[in-house]
Amino acid sequence: MARVAGIEIPADKQAWVSLQYIFGVGRALARKVLKEAGVPERMRVKDLSEDQLTRINSIVDKGYVVEGALRRQVQQNIQRLKEIGCYRGGRHRRGLPVRGQRTRSNARTRKGPRKTVAGKKIAKQQG
Repeated sequence: MARVAGIEIPADKQAWVSLQYIFGVGRALARKVLKEAGVPERMRVKDLSEDQLTRINSIVDKGYVVEGALRRQVQQNIQRLKEIGCYRGGRHRRGLPVRGQRTRSNARTRKGPRKTVAGKKIAKQQG
């Protein structure tokens, strides 16, 4: 395991794949960082020199918001939406889908497991 941006990334994977273990780094950003650092994408992390790791680390640290800072930023954005009372903030507050998805069916990820509501019991007629 190697450390980049304070996070342990897998050493046995290719560098561009390994960098994606950092929250906030996807395919495009991983490749961009490696190109900027002058490191071949397909090289395995365990084969990188200390100098290469240091260059990658400095590029990620100074140029991009990742991990804790990014999580904090996202939470602050959601909190702001809730405070200003906008529609999206209300959806976040109620735990419903925020981006216009249907809720009559599906939406189980946001709504959680089904809460069964008992129907009316029909009394049998004697006759």
